[in-house]
Amino acid sequence: MQRNNIILIGMPGSGKSTVGVLLAKQTGLGFLDTDLLIQTREGRRLEQIIRDQGHSGFCRVEADHIQSLRPRRQVIATGGSVVYSRPAMGHLGTLGTIVFLDVPLPVLQNRLGDLSARGVVIEPGESLEGLWKKRLPLYRRYQHITIACGRLTADEVCTAVLRGLDGSSSLS
Repeated sequence: MQRNNIILIGMPGSGKSTVGVLLAKQTGLGFLDTDLLIQTREGRRLEQIIRDQGHSGFCRVEADHIQSLRPRRQVIATGGSVVYSRPAMGHLGTLGTIVFLDVPLPVLQNRLGDLSARGVVIEPGESLEGLWKKRLPLYRRYQHITIACGRLTADEVCTAVLRGLDGSSSLS
């Protein structure tokens, strides 16, 4: 399969959707937000799916939807929990270049409010710091490119992603 997509991964609040829209505009690619795709296909909000099916049930739903994707020439903003599924991440890796938007914990703490209202897969009583520490090695495992974007604006992150891709054949 041709690797013609840009896949953005990272923590909630890392800017995947915002940067994804900017990248789509600058590259002429389409834009796909997997959280919105899941909500549309399931007919309910992420937090409802998590509440009704639990964290592991939501992760199965998310993985099934990710593995059904056959996008061409898209910027794909994933949900932060997709890294819990090895098959889903393997599938994404066949579709394009996986870009990890690496945001330091203090920046995320400033950006995020109530995680439960955002549809975040987080264990009861788990802190944002705990979630960050658990997911960070997973993001690093699956990324092709890492963008340190804690001090960058969304436009600067977009520029850094394009530089990281370096005009490679990943978009051909």
